[in-house]
Amino acid sequence: MEAGTLVSDREDVSVLFEQQKHSRKCQELSGLFSSVRRVRGDGNCFYRAFCFAYLESLLHDVKALQRFKEKIITTSEHLSSAGFDQSSFQLHLNTVLNVIEHCEGSEQDEMLFRFFNDRMTSDSVVQYLRLLTSAHLQNHADDFCNFVEAPSLQEVEAMGMECDHVDILALTQALDICIHIVSMDGEDGQLVHHVIPDGAEPSMHLLHHVSHFSILGPRPPP
Repeated sequence: MEAGTLVSDREDVSVLFEQQKHSRKCQELSGLFSSVRRVRGDGNCFYRAFCFAYLESLLHDVKALQRFKEKIITTSEHLSSAGFDQSSFQLHLNTVLNVIEHCEGSEQDEMLFRFFNDRMTSDSVVQYLRLLTSAHLQNHADDFCNFVEAPSLQEVEAMGMECDHVDILALTQALDICIHIVSMDGEDGQLVHHVIPDGAEPSMHLLHHVSHFSILGPRPPP
């Protein structure tokens, strides 16, 4: 990735494994996906990839964008019920709403790409998603109390801290979004596929490899 880039243009998926393109995992991956958007590895890659990929999936669907905007507005209530003061999240909430509103206009693709590569805007979106994740964990503490490796709320809320399965589960539940995570970290030479929640139709496809997330673009059906 170029210096300063937070989310890259679409690239051929082969850029991910130029030295291993004949391995079983890489051949399977390239058979399923044609492109990748690389995301800056700064500890925020999951949240940045998650929001960019979801908004990209909604582009050119005004009704879907409006529904997502309305959903985001209601999430402020979740943060308040978890004890967050409005002053701690209102600016970040406004940033998310501003990005969605610009995606409803013309040149959506260009605007989305520009927003997510503007550090201040992109990080503000990430911060809101982190606060929302923390709020969901607090508001549904009984559902997550049995996770042995659950992170501290400070780790969830802090920028630059890598997420884990609990964070991903909480955010997808909070926004009612299904994701497909393809992991390269399996030991048997095969990709590992996780659909969260199980059985739903995913809105995005993310690649997980060595604690890092990228955005995958599926090949069109034959």
